[in-house]
Amino acid sequence: MDNQKIAIIGLGRIGSAFLRNMLGRRERGVELVAVAESGDTPGRQLALDAGLAVRTLDQIVALGDGVDILFDLTGIPAVRREIREKLMAMGNHHTVIASETIARLIWAMTTDDDLPVIAGRSTGY
Repeated sequence: MDNQKIAIIGLGRIGSAFLRNMLGRRERGVELVAVAESGDTPGRQLALDAGLAVRTLDQIVALGDGVDILFDLTGIPAVRREIREKLMAMGNHHTVIASETIARLIWAMTTDDDLPVIAGRSTGY
């Protein structure tokens, strides 16, 4: 099986937990190519400790088809719109944007731990 090259945008409570889970899946076909987090979060430090590139959204989009799945775990609809617009502007028809809903599904299939819940946060596409 080919590795799935993923990037994670947003390493708050949900993104940090998801990153930790994905780091444990590296031997199972998951290749973490980059993360984006502007704040000083535990998830950002986890990424740095794991040797991951912490980049800007623009730098991740510039990777083009070097990213198969881009997980937007910011919880900010404007960020998801920005990602879509930037991918379209680059002519990137390869990278799939996965929302928090997809991350929760993957989480449920890969661990029995609870993924953090943020009250009032929309998880739709």
